[in-house]
Amino acid sequence: MTWARIAGTPLENDHVLLRPIVPGDREALREPAMDPRIWRYFVQRIETDADFDAFFDAALTDQDAGRRVVHHIIDKSAGRTAGSMSFCNMAEADGRLEIGWSWIGTRFQGQGVNRWSKFLMLEHAFTRLGAERVEFKTDVLNLQARRGLRNIGATEEGTLRSFNPMPGGRRRDAVYYSVLRGEWPQLREQLLVRPKVIQQPEPA
Repeated sequence: MTWARIAGTPLENDHVLLRPIVPGDREALREPAMDPRIWRYFVQRIETDADFDAFFDAALTDQDAGRRVVHHIIDKSAGRTAGSMSFCNMAEADGRLEIGWSWIGTRFQGQGVNRWSKFLMLEHAFTRLGAERVEFKTDVLNLQARRGLRNIGATEEGTLRSFNPMPGGRRRDAVYYSVLRGEWPQLREQLLVRPKVIQQPEPA
């Protein structure tokens, strides 16, 4: 079975539920997405319903093609949709994949949703997929996301300059982070004994 199929398994703990998106999730995800603050460092902006529809349709297309597994995140304490996060750039032959396309609605930031979602996806990547390396990347200017990645134990590896164009004409410098298979057991225990998160940074 391919990584894309295994990665599409629902993931859950006491805090969050992640499951692959389906067409019927459009309106549930639209509501928290319509806040421009979420997209400041994203490679595309969502300012209108048409912007969101294009973004959501692209996610469905990528998922159907096996390029991404796009998870719908539900905050279990509120019983509401909180955002989305994806497995992407899945290089199965090399034992490498990325957790990205991550966004959390502003009302759910600072509640641990981002941290627990990444925890479940890291756990799945190392225990079910057998990944050797999980990558993250974010805008060099996104200091909150960079702190958030360090807080889950990811190692900053370096900056790829002029990585891609951004809305408005700027070219983004992308900072890469990673967690390796051998590092995960210790990081996992550290994350489990830190149940409270204060001011969770924006997701990468």
